[in-house]
Amino acid sequence: MNLPAGKFTNGLIIANVVIFLIILIFGWQQEALLRGGLFPIRLSGEALDLTAYGWLVPAWLTPLSAAFLHAGLLHLSMNMLMLLFCGRYVEQALGPGLMAILYGVGAYAAAIAQYAVDTTSMVPMIGASGAISAILGAYALLFARNRVDAVGPIPSHVVRILWLALAWIGIQLMIGVATSGDLQGIAIFAHIGGFVAGLVLTRPLLEWRFRSA
Repeated sequence: MNLPAGKFTNGLIIANVVIFLIILIFGWQQEALLRGGLFPIRLSGEALDLTAYGWLVPAWLTPLSAAFLHAGLLHLSMNMLMLLFCGRYVEQALGPGLMAILYGVGAYAAAIAQYAVDTTSMVPMIGASGAISAILGAYALLFARNRVDAVGPIPSHVVRILWLALAWIGIQLMIGVATSGDLQGIAIFAHIGGFVAGLVLTRPLLEWRFRSA
């Protein structure tokens, strides 16, 4: 299978793998989780007593730092495979600069969605899947082949976004129930937030790119 080139996508994958290996080799898993993981309660402005671990990534940067941390090799591998196969196509459509914007906004949208569910949670969230969900949303919107008609005054491209969003939300809720029964243990709302951000941003980013060209 010949994939398009994607320097930014490749750079993200390399950065994630290198960070994972450094943390693994030096045994810094717990320190990395506590220092760079996304704790929803920190986003509420409340402090956690993590003084034993020294400095912490500022709360407002943890949506990004958490996106470069993974719980294990399987977690990393699944995220990087999705990024590889979808990210290169999205990068080809948007260009590396706008792809970076989409990825970053996706990470923050994922964090906000997870935060909104439980603002006082002290369970850290890590992984690139929220940001990658924004890439998946863009990929689904850009490369979906099914024809979608307008519904009344709602344009066809908006109907497509709504259908894709509802389908993704349904899938994530089923995954959450299947894996734990109470929607815990997997950041499904982060996945939803990132995916919806990708759906919403893709068209404006495309227009921006080709208007600037």
